Parts: sequence; structure tokens; C-alpha cells
Amino acid sequence: MRVRPLRQPTRRDIPARSRAHLTSVPAPPELKAERRVRESGGPEDKAFYSCSCGYAFDADVTTSVTCPHCGAGQAW
Repeated sequence: MRVRPLRQPTRRDIPARSRAHLTSVPAPPELKAERRVRESGGPEDKAFYSCSCGYAFDADVTTSVTCPHCGAGQAW
């Protein structure tokens, strides 16, 4: 009687599993809204500035806003 040595199975010996177990589960509704906000790039903050030259304008909120009319720096 011939006895085979014990060996670890190779990839060919292991049957391929179906991908049925990898179905995606939908995210809870509260996470869908959060994901949508994150993918949109976040809030776009704008502020209304009035310059000493009399010009009033809307601009992005940053630390360095200048008047588009006269070029003076605006306090934030």
C-alpha cells in the first residue's frame, strides 16, 4: 500500500468561490446624505463686503479679500 505524504492544498486544489457572497449592502440613509455632501466638495462660503470706496460685493470667505473695484484689502 502506497501512502501519500501530507501536503498543503494548492490554489488549483481549492474550488473557486462564487461571487454571490460579495453582494453590496446599501448604506443607511443617514450615511447616504453625508456621502453626498462630502462628494459635492463641502460648503461654498460667501460673504458680503462693503469697501471704504463705496463698492459692495460678494466674495469667497478667505483671509485675503480685496475689493475688485479699488484693490483695497478687506478685514475678515
